[in-house]
Amino acid sequence: MLREARFHHVGIATDSIDKTTVPFINAGYEITDIIFDPIQNVHISFLKRADTPFLELVEPIDETSPVHNILNKVGVSAYHFCYEVDDLEQSITKLRKQKFMPIIKPVEAVAFNGRKVCFLYNTNTGLIELLEK
Repeated sequence: MLREARFHHVGIATDSIDKTTVPFINAGYEITDIIFDPIQNVHISFLKRADTPFLELVEPIDETSPVHNILNKVGVSAYHFCYEVDDLEQSITKLRKQKFMPIIKPVEAVAFNGRKVCFLYNTNTGLIELLEK
């Protein structure tokens, strides 16, 4: 993958942010406000705790959301790892050489105040998200 990439969060597909947060809140996590992401057609919230990485909860609005199929296949589960990078396009180019395939073009992410993200897939590592610093 990329030596210069910094681990940012784990994405968790859920059918209910409210239900999924309960055990995490009991474990000392704090939840951010729930926001709507019209690009992915999902609600998103982050769980934060000082000594751990962020957890991103992603709840589909309807069957057109990308996480809808994940929930149908495996239920509530971690489904992507996010890495922060300095140069998104350069990182995508490097990962393409390692047989990572972008599944969407880079887009501005509502959850990250307009910073660009791109999702890529590799059969040996699964789905990753790159977040431009």
